[in-house]
Amino acid sequence: MLVERRAPAHGLGGTRDAVHVLALVFFGLAVAFGALAWAAGDTFYLRLATEALIFAGLAMSVDILLGYTGLLSLGQAVYFGIGAYTSAVVLRSMAPSFWLAMGITLAVATVAGIVGGFIANRVKGVYFALITFGLAQVVAKVVYNTRELGASDGLIGVPEIRIPLGVFTVDAANPAAFFLFVLALTMLLYMALAYLMDTPFGRTLIAIRANEKRVPFLGFNPRLYRMLAYVLAADVAALAGALYPMLRGFVSPELLFFATSGNAVITVIVGGVGTLIGPILGSVLLTALRSVVGTWTEHHLIVIGALFMISVILMPKGLIGAVRPWLQRRLTGTEPQP
Repeated sequence: MLVERRAPAHGLGGTRDAVHVLALVFFGLAVAFGALAWAAGDTFYLRLATEALIFAGLAMSVDILLGYTGLLSLGQAVYFGIGAYTSAVVLRSMAPSFWLAMGITLAVATVAGIVGGFIANRVKGVYFALITFGLAQVVAKVVYNTRELGASDGLIGVPEIRIPLGVFTVDAANPAAFFLFVLALTMLLYMALAYLMDTPFGRTLIAIRANEKRVPFLGFNPRLYRMLAYVLAADVAALAGALYPMLRGFVSPELLFFATSGNAVITVIVGGVGTLIGPILGSVLLTALRSVVGTWTEHHLIVIGALFMISVILMPKGLIGAVRPWLQRRLTGTEPQP
């Protein structure tokens, strides 16, 4: 009698167990890195790692669309930039309050996501990718030519803030404290999204990616779920972008350009599509790679592009996809589900 060795979808031995273990390992190593860098009095690498985690939020928003819903967005940076500019304007003009900046950013991003989703979700496939690209180009040009937003120079002079967390306060000017704070936010965001994608909502998104035409026969409206996924991804990207001016003290129109969206897509593919932790790992690796290779040559994008092509050829499922089968066998003795 033949028995198919397949792990259950949930619980111990589920296909996501290996991914969650890899996530725990990553966050544990990140905490260790922060402690060592703090002990060594480092500033540069802590700031660089914080920036990598911020862009990891943008990558996770791309993964919500690409990895779970099957939608390729080439303009996701527009929401990252909207979040960065909204946060910068609030911190400069209204009050240097972290919670106020994040709250207003969330509201603005939700409205922008609804408008953008209403336009983009009228089409599918390559047309969806082209419309998201076009929307981002329009918004980037508007920001680039708006003097009130700093035009091509961007917004500078964002004040340093202190983030009240009840029993203690995090000083954004402290590299180690702000790194650990952003790391904790990234971990909470990962856990929330991973939980959400294991609910019926997430399963419906996966069904849309697999075969959208059959979803209405299950009693679900695929267009509504695509819209919800689009707004969710916009909110995630904007909240990540809102942290950028708190780190760098300025924002520039380049945050909305195609290069930012393209880097996010590359990050997701290299790390592992549909894993959520893959985009985080990919963001850290690519940020470190750009920093290291950039010190060797001004043509670092050529080197990164070549490494990207090699990684896609050798690891078509990304880094997490390459490691997960081995780790799943070690954990449960079973093969992960496809």
